[in-house]
Amino acid sequence: MTSTAETHFDVAVVGGGIVGLGHAYAAARRGKRVVVVDRSVRAVGASIRNFGFVTVTGQERGLSWSLAKHSRDVWAEIAPKAGIEVEHRGLTLTIRRQESETLIDAFLKTEMGEGCERWSAAELRRRAPDLAADDTLGALFSPHELRVESRTALPKLATWLADAYGVEFRWETAAFAVAPPRIETSRGTIRAETAILCPGDDFTTLLPERIAAYGVRRCRLSMLRLASPGVQLPSAVMSDLSLVRYRGYADLPEAKALRDRLEDEQSDHLAHGVHLIVVQSADGSLVVGDSHHYDAQPWPFAAAQSEALILSEYSRAADLGPPHVIERWTGEYAVADDRTFLMDSPGPAVRLVIVTSGTGASTAFGIAERTLTDLFGA
Repeated sequence: MTSTAETHFDVAVVGGGIVGLGHAYAAARRGKRVVVVDRSVRAVGASIRNFGFVTVTGQERGLSWSLAKHSRDVWAEIAPKAGIEVEHRGLTLTIRRQESETLIDAFLKTEMGEGCERWSAAELRRRAPDLAADDTLGALFSPHELRVESRTALPKLATWLADAYGVEFRWETAAFAVAPPRIETSRGTIRAETAILCPGDDFTTLLPERIAAYGVRRCRLSMLRLASPGVQLPSAVMSDLSLVRYRGYADLPEAKALRDRLEDEQSDHLAHGVHLIVVQSADGSLVVGDSHHYDAQPWPFAAAQSEALILSEYSRAADLGPPHVIERWTGEYAVADDRTFLMDSPGPAVRLVIVTSGTGASTAFGIAERTLTDLFGA
């Protein structure tokens, strides 16, 4: 639904990525009249360039893990209503090192390991033979994750919000001044009592000094789509490298021994921020990544070495045959060293929300609930 007539809204959301849509949903289900403003013709940023993988297991212990659990539940509830297919569920993290076994055992003793299992090599070969390479020692299995095709899921989510809740969308509209009840945009003034700013990695258009105070920068990642390997994966796939990247594992004391070994054996992977995620699409093709390079403004040029390192880990972590790349792209998202997301209050009726950890799909709905509770109460 698109409107150019002046209407008075309860909530204006600036940003049409998953964080903005999560806030639009949280506001609309409270009965608020909502408008979403985005400078692009559709969502084209980090939200559609990643895996569409809603990850619970491995998220940072405490708040982030709780937000991910809530967000996963919201995705599971609204996906069928919005016509969004859940492509597959669960996570199988294959391991090749004894240090990984020790770390997984420690993880399973925490509250984060509830419902998860460590499989032996024999159990992995029985349950998921295509994921068992020659040197695989076993796997961590989690039933908690789900995966959607992000490039189609976000447009469907926006359409459903418009149809089911009357959320208005002003695409190709840049907001350049926010002082409720006036939101000044490139297509005129929008009147709204409250504004929620979800700018992603746009640090300069709105509140640049306030955003800069958080020390945010950008991460560029490399992504690939591989032709179908001719098998149906039982879940998403990760490997040992993810155990030292995801803080739910990496913050445990047992992670040090694994990191030390990886520094000896796969230092190039760590230097390029490479760890492995493999998810499958409806046509059988695989979305595979990724690498991580950080800067205030990363170069748009992705080194071929990063792709080679991703594919080398893909080939070692599972027995899926040689990879055949059919598509490649880069993504970019906001990061901060000291937080997984920020929620700031520039004014009583304005909230600034940025996910600073690349976990938007996994945590946005949970973060949105916190924002709306902060603004309007439980």
